[in-house]
Amino acid sequence: MSRATVSPMLVRLAAEKATGALLRDHGTLYLVDGRVVHAESPAAPGVDVLLTTGGRLPREGWDEAVDRAGAHRAVGRFLVDSGRLHDGELEICHLGAVFDAAFFALSPTSGPTRFRYGVGHWFGTVRPVSAEAVERETVRRRELLDAVWPYAAVDTAPVVPRPASPGQTVGARQRALLAAADGERTPAELARLLGRPAFHTLLDVRRLAAAGLVETPLSPEPTPPPSALSALPVADPDIALLRRLRDALEAHL
Repeated sequence: MSRATVSPMLVRLAAEKATGALLRDHGTLYLVDGRVVHAESPAAPGVDVLLTTGGRLPREGWDEAVDRAGAHRAVGRFLVDSGRLHDGELEICHLGAVFDAAFFALSPTSGPTRFRYGVGHWFGTVRPVSAEAVERETVRRRELLDAVWPYAAVDTAPVVPRPASPGQTVGARQRALLAAADGERTPAELARLLGRPAFHTLLDVRRLAAAGLVETPLSPEPTPPPSALSALPVADPDIALLRRLRDALEAHL
């Protein structure tokens, strides 16, 4: 994939130094003078979740900032000026949220892409990012996910833990993810529950899948024609396990 074609419209708007909101199926990017100043996606926790669920900011502190500064598009500035966050903390958290949401907003889609000129976001500008940097990071993240485990079905399926092999261990972050996985929550739901960026949660899930520590959803098999059903042997009950082992071996080659 060419890095210049993740979103041709984003490239054009950056060249025009446009200001407004780029709306796509999976999220929205906000631009000021052609640079990305905010992004949001239903697939990614927002800055509020990262700050409050992550334990850095009480929910009431966030709500007050929105109430008092949202109409002025200055929530981020209010959090710093009121002493709730340091400049560096806000910048790091906001940049993380922007790249996280942009990754999903710029995912491939067959739906329309629209731009609403002059539309801003109530959070306000913290540190603008070039469209080129956003596209480059989006491509890097796609490639990283595929390098770890090239089966995207785990990204949207409920995370179902599997028993570890004797002597097999995982880090603290992945242990917390496995502990929260109840067989029903998807990676996006786990990200919100844990107050973590969605992309990093996906990355952990794919690493766990490659290690055989979470179930790997199988792609639907094509349905044979009715005339061929009688010729099919009875399915081996261990075929799913064998496929997971095959996938894990291929991922480590």
